[in-house]
Amino acid sequence: MTGAYNLLIGLHILAVIAWMAGLMMLPRLYAYHTETAPPGSEFDAHFTRWEGKVLKIILGPAMGLVWLLGLSLIYVDSQIRGVGFLAEPWMLTKIAGIVFMTGWHGFIAGAHKGFLAGRRDRTAKFWRMTNELPFLAAIVMVLAVTTKFGDH
Repeated sequence: MTGAYNLLIGLHILAVIAWMAGLMMLPRLYAYHTETAPPGSEFDAHFTRWEGKVLKIILGPAMGLVWLLGLSLIYVDSQIRGVGFLAEPWMLTKIAGIVFMTGWHGFIAGAHKGFLAGRRDRTAKFWRMTNELPFLAAIVMVLAVTTKFGDH
């Protein structure tokens, strides 16, 4: 069981890395798109195509794998030690981070629809300022999991 469990953890970490890359890349593309590509221009079309590829090729599949592998890990852990660990402070912190990341994913995916419609609903400054939010959440989540604070 240890080999399969470690493989699940490793695959989960790799999926998280891919998801994080997309979550941090897309807002940066939005910032550049907002400042350099007027709606309807050829450059605007290039940006929307690039952004769409990040969503379809990186973000969507990576998030799906993160959720699938994460739920698999929860299932395996619950078989080994019961479900009580889900109420531990470190795990509740991780779950809050997952909810945030999933919500942020939805927010930036929704923003792409605005770009496709020729709208610039947020400024380049907004996209730059929020670009690091997933990384800040990841810091909290990784430290919560690796220290398992509040674990009994």
